[in-house]
Amino acid sequence: MASRLHAFNRFELKYLVPVEEAAQIRDELAERMDRDLHSPPGGYGVWSLYYDTPQLRFYWEKIEGIKFRRKLRIRHYGDVDGVTDESPVCVEIKQRVNRVTQKRRITLPYGTARQLCDGRELVEHSEKEGAFIQEVLELIVRLNLQPTAITGYQREALVGRDADTGLRVTFDRRVRGRDRDFHFGTGTPENRFTVPPHMSVMEVKVNERTPYWITDLAARRNLSLVRVSKYVQSVEAFGKAPRSVFHIREADCPPPTPTEEQPQQRPAQHARTKAGTQ
Repeated sequence: MASRLHAFNRFELKYLVPVEEAAQIRDELAERMDRDLHSPPGGYGVWSLYYDTPQLRFYWEKIEGIKFRRKLRIRHYGDVDGVTDESPVCVEIKQRVNRVTQKRRITLPYGTARQLCDGRELVEHSEKEGAFIQEVLELIVRLNLQPTAITGYQREALVGRDADTGLRVTFDRRVRGRDRDFHFGTGTPENRFTVPPHMSVMEVKVNERTPYWITDLAARRNLSLVRVSKYVQSVEAFGKAPRSVFHIREADCPPPTPTEEQPQQRPAQHARTKAGTQ
């Protein structure tokens, strides 16, 4: 049986970009990059259930810029409608060591993942998977981790070609979430936008050095690096912690002014209501 474990290290750069401009950047990048084989036209859903301590240790480590920090999540790729205990998900430890982002994860059936993370039970695993399973379980029990927030968004992904095979650029839009009903298969989830709906999060991920032409593109379009975290954004949006200096406020990125060529944007409140659907 192929290993269910996967690990990789990356440098990540994040930008907050209006949806319309993100589409332009994506088309420009497509001249030198390929669409990820797992990314259909229009993108795919990414849903994550984050675990934290009752005191929000992982949240505060991010806010305080701790050089070594971790977080635990269960992640599902695709539509969450019809998720069952047999649906494949990833149990993932994402950690930051100085500027390097490290991810280690194992693919498990959803029911098994919840048995491990919520039931705090040792689940069936191979010898090679034992160390990671034990690390997850020890982290949950020692820190008393519990479900804290769910985030979801629509992602489009491009991958580098030729000399840029280690390059990956993603565009995440319709970033939303909830602070209750911590089951991916919840029938009528009360999701709402946690990032203004007219904005998307662009992430540049590289194994070593960012290609010069990516840096040139960012400079030409006047893109500014941001320390945005979808988990942190959700914690603050739902009032679990005071809004930090990193919080993305709608007032700081107002929607574009409608023109004759551009249809009228929906009011923000209406957009939040619509976000409640999957």
